Amino acid sequence: MLGYGYSEEALNNAFLQNPDVIGVDAGSTDPGPHYLGSGHSFTDSEAVKRDLTLSLPVAVRKKIPFIIGSAGGSGAKPHVTWLCKIIDQIALENMLNFKIAIIYADVSTEYVLDKYSQGKILPMGRLEATQESIQNSNRIVAQNSIEPVIEALDGGADVVVCGRLCDTAIYAAPAIRAGYDPGLAFHMAKIMECGSMCCDPASASDVMMGEIEDQYFTLTPMNPIRRCTIPRVAAHTMYEQANPYLIYEPNGMIDLENCHYDQISPRSVCVQGSVFKPTPQKTIKLEGTQLAGYRTIAIAGINDHNTILHLDEILTGVKQFLSENLNDIPSSDYIIKLRSFGVTANDISCGCEGNLGIVLESIGKTEEMSATVCALARSSMLHYDYQGRKSTSGNLAFPFSPSDFKLGPVFVFSLYHLCEVDNLMECANIVYGEYKNGKKTN
Repeated sequence: MLGYGYSEEALNNAFLQNPDVIGVDAGSTDPGPHYLGSGHSFTDSEAVKRDLTLSLPVAVRKKIPFIIGSAGGSGAKPHVTWLCKIIDQIALENMLNFKIAIIYADVSTEYVLDKYSQGKILPMGRLEATQESIQNSNRIVAQNSIEPVIEALDGGADVVVCGRLCDTAIYAAPAIRAGYDPGLAFHMAKIMECGSMCCDPASASDVMMGEIEDQYFTLTPMNPIRRCTIPRVAAHTMYEQANPYLIYEPNGMIDLENCHYDQISPRSVCVQGSVFKPTPQKTIKLEGTQLAGYRTIAIAGINDHNTILHLDEILTGVKQFLSENLNDIPSSDYIIKLRSFGVTANDISCGCEGNLGIVLESIGKTEEMSATVCALARSSMLHYDYQGRKSTSGNLAFPFSPSDFKLGPVFVFSLYHLCEVDNLMECANIVYGEYKNGKKTN
């Protein structure tokens, strides 16, 4: 993951192998919908610049294509722009000359509404897509596959910066473009996209070398402290897959039922038998977000076992207190939640020792409403009386002052669906540019 760091020694070892292409994933939906909705990156700009400063200038000077997937974390236009500004700095500082292709993955609500009206928006889980949820989306991206990356490389790009992109496309695209088997290419890419997680010891923050041949591919970590093993490589094949024998991609399925893994050296594993099966209907995943409100939290601890035993009663009483004191505000305009960590009332009843940490969360239609609800709930919970309570002071212990934290806007996924497409380039917009002596010329 770009911005997570890696071994400089491992990178230098990789360059000694004269690689044909360098790739790095820069995004994920793992951190949730906030970053897509807000347009912010979940990685730090200085950390991203460090990772690129070590690798990008060398790649450009050696004429090795450099591919970045899901720029800025979520791959929407603000994220791509953010990453490109970092590239601008590195290009100028190193007086670099290269051609860049930027692949935008943003799609309009009109595009999605049209697909929805045709019945071409398909659920991936329990989240329902409606005309209202599509219209209320503040940002929607399409998770593109290999096609726009191949087109960008065909267009002569030295550096390819992608908006939202399938992780596998970063590594599969150049291999398939070079004529290698798609089944092997996608399988190799699936394992490589998490760095050295297929190694012992595992790490998402290190350098992996993949080499593809006509009938097999091999994986070797570039950091000498790591080694690829059959259990780790096979296990990472199953990563994020509902079925251990099938990997689904926008343009087909990779069948791994007859795959074979060989330990060809103490640090390298060879894989063969991966088969690509095209599907008649191509699909691209859409990710969309909408604003749900504003969040305020308070963090506290409960050290009294009697209070822990009455926690459900206390929370019910707090909600009743809020309803009575905020009767001019519809209850639908705010949400109050309590998350607990540590021992439970059942543990205490069974004689277990321990304390309880809680996070009190409020989400309101406005930031002011959210703060008001949290403050009332926190003060009510702090002094709430219950049967058998011995103390006359507070129920809660606060590690911070101030105790309440305004966390800003809350976004939820409005779309996490497949979209049937006629052409896998439908949601990709490629823009080319060039740097001369570190400066953009167009």
